[in-house]
Amino acid sequence: MHEDGSVGTVEWAVAGRALPGQRVSGDRSVVLDAGDGSVLFAVLDGLGHGAAAADAADRAAQVLADNRAEPLDVLMVLCHRAMADTRGAAVSLVLFTGDDELQWLGVGNVESRVVAIGPGKPAVRATALLTGGIVGYLLPPNLQTQTVAIRPGDVLVMSTDGIVSDFVDTLDLARPATDIADDILRHHVKDTDDALVLAARHRGPIAGAS
Repeated sequence: MHEDGSVGTVEWAVAGRALPGQRVSGDRSVVLDAGDGSVLFAVLDGLGHGAAAADAADRAAQVLADNRAEPLDVLMVLCHRAMADTRGAAVSLVLFTGDDELQWLGVGNVESRVVAIGPGKPAVRATALLTGGIVGYLLPPNLQTQTVAIRPGDVLVMSTDGIVSDFVDTLDLARPATDIADDILRHHVKDTDDALVLAARHRGPIAGAS
């Protein structure tokens, strides 16, 4: 599975695949224009794999599409309610605000990192602090959205636990987001789970924009 595009100042791409032997993946990505120059990204990992995991993730994806302008903590609660009679899912949400910052919130083990070009190799500028729990089953009582400063050229990478997490040193941030996502999936995928990775580059203000 591969998708890519651009919204506002953000170039993005998603690459993923189901667990070998399964017809459907329980991992989902969501990319939504949230208005006023903002972009909402979500990566959802339905518990387990197969159709039941996919159903849980699909319900959360629909809730996000219907309520994209809500704050991240409200969106997490809405996803929790929508998945109450499913297996549940790990959910990570990221909002590019249109300025040089992003907000993020995660419950479960979907990792989110901001990676920047460093001297000699890429460097992780920030990592989302994840809260334990399963959205749809056990939601933490205190959901705290974090705000992180970003710079033009920085790349957000979100990945499910079907991706081995030690890929940062191998990234070539000069390449398009579509190549970054494809390379991570190709070289760092596990054979024991569904897998999905989302890469999104902050391109900075559009020339001529006021």
